[in-house]
Amino acid sequence: MKESFKVCFCCVRSFKVKTSEPPQEIKTLFEDYSGDGRMSVDEMLTFVIQVQGEKHADSNYVKDIFHRLKHHGVFHPRGIHLEGFYRYLLSDFNSPLPPSGQVWQDMNQPLSHYFLYTGHNSYLTGNQLNSRSSTEPIVKALKSGVRVIELDLWPNSSGTEAEVRYGGTLTSTEDLQKCLNAVKENAFEVSEYPVVLTLEDHLPPDLQKKVAKMVSKTFGGTLFRCTEEYKERFPSPEALKNKILISTKPPKEYLQTQVSQSATTDESVKSKKVAEAEELIQDEDEDTVAVEYRDLISIHAGNRKGGLKNCLNGDPNRVIRLSMSEQWLETLAKNRGPDLVKFTQRNILRIFPKTTRFDSSNYDPLVGWIHGAQMVAFNMQSHGRFLWMMQGMFKANGGCGYVKKPDVLLSNGLGGETFDPSSKSLQIKTVLKVKIYNGEGWNLDFPQDYFDRYSPPDFYAKIGIAGIPLDTTSYRTETDADEWFPVWDKEFVFPLRVPELALLYITVKDYDSNTQNDFAGQTCLPLSEIRPGIRAVRLHDRAGEVLKHARLLVRFVLEPR
Repeated sequence: MKESFKVCFCCVRSFKVKTSEPPQEIKTLFEDYSGDGRMSVDEMLTFVIQVQGEKHADSNYVKDIFHRLKHHGVFHPRGIHLEGFYRYLLSDFNSPLPPSGQVWQDMNQPLSHYFLYTGHNSYLTGNQLNSRSSTEPIVKALKSGVRVIELDLWPNSSGTEAEVRYGGTLTSTEDLQKCLNAVKENAFEVSEYPVVLTLEDHLPPDLQKKVAKMVSKTFGGTLFRCTEEYKERFPSPEALKNKILISTKPPKEYLQTQVSQSATTDESVKSKKVAEAEELIQDEDEDTVAVEYRDLISIHAGNRKGGLKNCLNGDPNRVIRLSMSEQWLETLAKNRGPDLVKFTQRNILRIFPKTTRFDSSNYDPLVGWIHGAQMVAFNMQSHGRFLWMMQGMFKANGGCGYVKKPDVLLSNGLGGETFDPSSKSLQIKTVLKVKIYNGEGWNLDFPQDYFDRYSPPDFYAKIGIAGIPLDTTSYRTETDADEWFPVWDKEFVFPLRVPELALLYITVKDYDSNTQNDFAGQTCLPLSEIRPGIRAVRLHDRAGEVLKHARLLVRFVLEPR
């Protein structure tokens, strides 16, 4: 069979069309674990236990695999042939991650012990300058497993109501009640674990009071109200199932505006009043906040009191949420990495994108995660490598939106020292070996001339680890030219010092010598959840949506050092 590409009016290029065939190593494994050209239930069970590492599998598990293979027309009552075995390896039920929906981590620890799937400006549909505000991205985020939704609240033009908008820009406004309804109706559709609603408010006390009534009426019994017992320690996700938490701080911007618009023209006096106003609202002075509004707050957002030097001191009698920009984080990470880790053992740290990201792009989330930051806030309406990492991280723990931080971030060493992600003396714990055999499915997901007008695509794969600095690295395969079913048969070795914080990413591209290489799919997987053995790795598009057919056949081996 041939595939033809029309080059010009009178010229046609033809290429022999191959099919997806089992690599030689797969053929050898089939021969080793089968007899008489067929693999029986017992033989498949031995393979599943010994090669796939599924120690708890039994004959019923294998019978279920055989039953599913009937739909591929490759099943035989006496067992499966090589083609059936190959189809099993490439099937959706042979995923590198555990079956979705299974929450297996301990969910009874304080909220500060977890990474939370966190959104930034959750109401924006596009860029930070002039895009539309809507409830649609809120609904989409919640249905994707996001657990932290952010709303910016400002007075409307008449000052009589609060509205949702990104202040100081040309972005449109959205009705606050509609946003609250969107949260209420979709909060627990895919996860029963708590939703945190961060309100970045710029409201005077009278509007805070109105918002408090609106929030209380909308969420009713699902609204969690903090008690004295949680002043020094956050409650657990398990205790907060199906609850909505409010996190916010007083409107410093509102007080500053009132002061700056006062009658005096003396700049020194103005500066002094602004400073006094800032001091007044440090630690959420109760006199500046409507009582009804203050009582809603279950995660208190503190101020960066004392600047870079003292912002991580914390309060032994109270836990807070501290917010800082990606630039602040990068600065602190260079010189005070252990202090960041120590602060996040009790308190919650929220990181947000720098204000110059007008295009709603994102930053490297690993900088926050390896230092213990629980809320790494992302623009979910964006695309790109960093968002793929975010999506990959929260595939863990059944996709519930909460991933428990590894022990290395939660406890100190034998000598009392706190973990330093930038340390050069960390020892190798694990060696990960990843062998990419081949791939298939692009011919079904993309038009014939999508990648190249005059020939089949020239695919290569890039594979890497994102984690602490010493673990971060990447490699790429050779390019398999003019082939819809690329064969690479290449193994990569990754020595890892902190595998608990590592993500494995794979990107497939079509090589072009004269133009930018074409994107052909990607995936990102939390290393802590990857199942050993030979697995079918589904690929996703730029937005993170899974492609219907495109996938890779990959073998994972984890060896303790």
